[in-house]
Amino acid sequence: MSQRRPAQSGRSLRRLVPILDWLPRYDRRLLAGDLAAGIAVTAMIVPKDLGYAAIAGVPVQNGLYAAAAGAIIYALFCTSRQISTGPSSSLAAVAGGAVLVSAIAGDAAAELVAGITLVTGVLFLLLALLRMGWIAQFLSRAVVTGFLAGAALDVAIGELPKLTGTSADGDTAWQELGSWIGGLGDVHWTTLLVGLAALSAILALRFYRPKVPGALALVVGGLAAAHLLDLGSHEVALVGSVPGGLPAPQIPSLDLMVDHLSVIVIASVALLLIGFSQTAGDARSFATRHRYRIDVNQESVAQGMANLGAGFFQGMPVSTSLSASSLNEASGARTPVASLTTGALVLATLVFLAPLFSDLPQAVLAAIIIDAVLFGMIDLAELRRLYRVTRFDFWIAAAAIFAVLSAGVLAGVVIGVVLSLGWLIYVATRPAIPVLGREPGTQVFRDLVENPGDETLPHLVVLRLDGGLFFATAEALEERIRELQDGADPPLRTLVLDLEGVNFIDAQGAAKLTEIEDLAGAEGISLRLARVKPNVRSVLQADGLIERIGNDHIHGNVHRAVEAGSASRGGWSDGR
Repeated sequence: MSQRRPAQSGRSLRRLVPILDWLPRYDRRLLAGDLAAGIAVTAMIVPKDLGYAAIAGVPVQNGLYAAAAGAIIYALFCTSRQISTGPSSSLAAVAGGAVLVSAIAGDAAAELVAGITLVTGVLFLLLALLRMGWIAQFLSRAVVTGFLAGAALDVAIGELPKLTGTSADGDTAWQELGSWIGGLGDVHWTTLLVGLAALSAILALRFYRPKVPGALALVVGGLAAAHLLDLGSHEVALVGSVPGGLPAPQIPSLDLMVDHLSVIVIASVALLLIGFSQTAGDARSFATRHRYRIDVNQESVAQGMANLGAGFFQGMPVSTSLSASSLNEASGARTPVASLTTGALVLATLVFLAPLFSDLPQAVLAAIIIDAVLFGMIDLAELRRLYRVTRFDFWIAAAAIFAVLSAGVLAGVVIGVVLSLGWLIYVATRPAIPVLGREPGTQVFRDLVENPGDETLPHLVVLRLDGGLFFATAEALEERIRELQDGADPPLRTLVLDLEGVNFIDAQGAAKLTEIEDLAGAEGISLRLARVKPNVRSVLQADGLIERIGNDHIHGNVHRAVEAGSASRGGWSDGR
């Protein structure tokens, strides 16, 4: 027994910290690919993380703090071999929205974002502990698509003044855009020239040389131009002081956290919903392609620990980056050693190169941000698909875009959740309840609206409930039956309820069937049930309905129910 306990403890520790399991068995033949991938991802993310920090309203070096902590800590706890974890435009937009709502700046803003990151990490761990991954389903894909597009436009509008050397203000994106347009008479032409050149360059690289890391090229070019042309002396705004060295661990002020608790909670929940949906989907995708298994709960632990680490070292929220992960995979990453390499190189950048970013023109950084959000957060293909496939979902996405632009990113998250829940309630309380007809010459019963030529019987209606019968749908079923009863000519004498689509029933649903049986009996209508599933039948049995209606009124299929109910009625007629 005493020998088993250490072995069990060791296995538990390896499950919690998977690197302890795979690193001792690491195949050195994979090292070259992992190192190459780590270098490639570092070249991609370092300049972008400077921009993400600016979006979040914190000093640019804080983006690198988060990138280093996220990459290293995630590698310790993850089960995915290709995922790259770090700041992203969508997470930065939510954090930046929280900063704007709180109306703070400077060190206080950095503390607030770090606090949000810590709380997000705790929520990820709770998600894993309680196995509540289903919570991410409260944001529908249409709402997420719209929210991200709206947040991208909001961020891009906020960066426009940096391209023109002007200022703008406003509580919403619309107001800020109007303020920017109104101030174009004061444009700083040198800044505008730098901004347009930077934006043109990064777009040209994206479309004509996509393999070239555009953000890195722009940072190098911007620093070179600032030095050679002495842009600072021409009143072109620069990033300003960026201290070198490693971040010191720091816990955000408790007073600050308490003062902005509601903002922190809303932002953290939004980051959890967005981050988890990205992580779970991307991790499964890479695992499927490379034929290995991942543990979604362990991935939540990894993301939680990465956010705790990023927050503890003055960083910002981190999660899966699909673009960085795809580059990681394409560059040869086969184990989390690639992520460790990225983290180590970002730390080296902080120690040796960070002060160089002080001379980066803000217009260049704005161009990097605009490119990142417009092409990283706006999914035009998905919006077109929604418009083509389900027009209602498209308008839900459009409403989410409008909500973000009109109320801000943080309020947009709340509105997005409300839209998702509203859509869920709408669908749940309005299940399809079609009338069925018999396909001529068969025993198959189908939706009569879709097949108007199918056969029906006078005095008899077959009704199918497509969904669970519970408190949210019970009234809808009764209303449908009353509607058919009132419009029946000749009068209804037999009602067959096809319950094949009902896989769940609660006490209220069972009570509603009893009420329907009472209604049918009072009107001289024979109620028959067909294709009742065992779990539904057990609930009806416990509620006494089976005994009341009689086993001879419960049928294995619709045809038998109709034959029994039509024995003394007229023959079949064309449904048309």
